[in-house]
Amino acid sequence: MEPMRVPAAMIDPFQRAITYLRVSVTDRCDYRCTYCMAENMSFLPKKDLLTLEELNRLCAAFIAKGVRKMRLTGGEPLVRKNIMHLVRTLGKRLGSGLDELTLTTNGSQLARFADELYDCGVRRINVSLDTLDPVKFHQITRRGDLDEVMEGIDACQKAGLKIKLNAVALKGFNDAEMPDMIRFAHGRGMDLTVIETMPMGEVEEDRTDRYLPLSKLRADLEQQFTLTDTGYRTGGPARYVRVKETGGRLGFITPMTHNFCESCNRVRLTCTGMLYMCLGQNDAADLRSTLRATQDHDALHAAIDEAIARKPRGHDFIIDRTQNRPAVPRHMSVTGG
Repeated sequence: MEPMRVPAAMIDPFQRAITYLRVSVTDRCDYRCTYCMAENMSFLPKKDLLTLEELNRLCAAFIAKGVRKMRLTGGEPLVRKNIMHLVRTLGKRLGSGLDELTLTTNGSQLARFADELYDCGVRRINVSLDTLDPVKFHQITRRGDLDEVMEGIDACQKAGLKIKLNAVALKGFNDAEMPDMIRFAHGRGMDLTVIETMPMGEVEEDRTDRYLPLSKLRADLEQQFTLTDTGYRTGGPARYVRVKETGGRLGFITPMTHNFCESCNRVRLTCTGMLYMCLGQNDAADLRSTLRATQDHDALHAAIDEAIARKPRGHDFIIDRTQNRPAVPRHMSVTGG
């Protein structure tokens, strides 16, 4: 009997091992955050989306090829119908190839799903939260309810889930609020990561008006906090500091002012089966056609290998200020945050 072939690990052209897969399970969201989406978004037709079974098959192929950490994203992942079926199925792979299953969410559905997420093996989630002001929260999400998110955070902590808050730094919107956000997060035992806004997808507002370099934000914060660099990592691009006054961790993700690509171990799979080897590049591999054309594992593994061989050294987020065009035309909700 021929021995089972072990799929080759994913090593890109720059000798980086690809061990982290981010999976966008839907492009839909119940919010319309101004820096992320247009007010009247046109979402993908259902026929273009991978089924949950197809998503599971692709995830299984990546796990077989060395993915150890998987993050479910969107859009808002928890608005995908029957999404917990996929979470539960993937959760069964924890300890058998997969080390960690996480997700990024806007928090709107967490009160409903927190206990089940923990039961499925999820232990850590990221919640996107850009302000603690209910009026400003509704303004930037165009429809969100801050109380709903706070109830979700409460439910997660009660269930035993560890939470990290993600805040996009927006000049003139939440920059003055960052000290309060740090105190809130650290007072609840949560890390906080701030992110530079990225030029992805057409939105109504001018991102250059909102863009805030985190080097300036850090300098402002150091007027009242003592920040000490640490070597702490979670597998993502954030660089963390320890805040002496609160005892908590603060992360910075700086795609615009500091290229963090040298240690990139990530690829992104969209809900349509497109594999993006880099968030800030347009090159992608169509895995859906291979997935639907054959049940052959080797063909799927070969398609993945071909894609990984094209992974670039890094991204290049440059805003065309003459035309006010985004560097990348697709919305973040398509690729997955």
